[in-house]
Amino acid sequence: MAEPATNDIGIEIRNLYKIFGSNPAAVAPLVRQGISKTELRDKHGHVLGLRDINISMPAGGIQVIMGLSGSGKSTLIRHINRLIDPTMGEILVGGEDVVKMDRLSLRQFRRHKTAMVFQKFALLPHRSVLENTVYGLEVQGVPRAKQLESARHWIDRVGLSGFENSYPNQLSGGMQQRVGLARALTNDAPIMLMDEAYSALDPLIRTDMQTVLLDLQKEIRKTIVFITHDLDEALRLGDRIAILRDGEVVQQGTSQDIVLRPADDYIANFVKEVNRGRVVQVDAVMQPVAPGHQPVGEPVRTGSTVDVAMARLAKEPDQVLTVVCEEGRPLGTLTLAAVARAMVSDEH
Repeated sequence: MAEPATNDIGIEIRNLYKIFGSNPAAVAPLVRQGISKTELRDKHGHVLGLRDINISMPAGGIQVIMGLSGSGKSTLIRHINRLIDPTMGEILVGGEDVVKMDRLSLRQFRRHKTAMVFQKFALLPHRSVLENTVYGLEVQGVPRAKQLESARHWIDRVGLSGFENSYPNQLSGGMQQRVGLARALTNDAPIMLMDEAYSALDPLIRTDMQTVLLDLQKEIRKTIVFITHDLDEALRLGDRIAILRDGEVVQQGTSQDIVLRPADDYIANFVKEVNRGRVVQVDAVMQPVAPGHQPVGEPVRTGSTVDVAMARLAKEPDQVLTVVCEEGRPLGTLTLAAVARAMVSDEH
């Protein structure tokens, strides 16, 4: 099959509000003025879903939306393909406002621009793996030969070759989720929405599926919105992360931003038990390279985590490691003290 085209469709969420209740418009001014979620519910009988959400999701990256139960993360992802209509705000996908689409345009948008992977797999039990995988293309009216070619390609890419004629009840949970992923990829939509997609899986299978997604993303470069309540999963998968609490964004940024510069005590409590050695990258803690610096010994590649540097420095504590770019040019230097500081949070 031909290599997929580079995806250039990003998502911009601007001033997004969602209020659940009998008359959201009547209480919207109170929400804009900052009324609490509790007061809105107790005094006005409405529930605040989202308040003033502003997130820019660059094309071709994995945007993680993280939060505990009730934070609004699943409500947010359902706005992107307008399974939920907002009370106020804009949802720009490739520059087009999904909120303003008519029924026909929205149907076409859902069929061709987005694909969804669900927590509970959402496979059709009477269909085989192959027939589940082609389902989206059937709905689109794609010729049968093209359906089968694309489905078999992605079934193979997610590691399910040989299971094309199996049925969902014959597969493990991890295998069923691979079918869901293959179905989403077969649609060839530029945007993938993954709502707690791996939360129902056992920890080892979950880690395996994360690896599958990261490996595939190097090839497909989709704009992926991934919902999770698990910080380790968020830090591993997210090019960018937005953390929600009570329907509001508390902090957003890269994994480095979240771990090294938590915005408040709420975020600090989230990250204090994180294995920083597996998250913090050498680029975040290195010192600028001095003019004329000549690397001694084997360098460390940019993007490596500090536990890689620590493994080197533990053998020779007095050495100065050099961080180099992909082309081998020196970018900075690392000492044992700098790496050790990076691996220990301020709480310890």
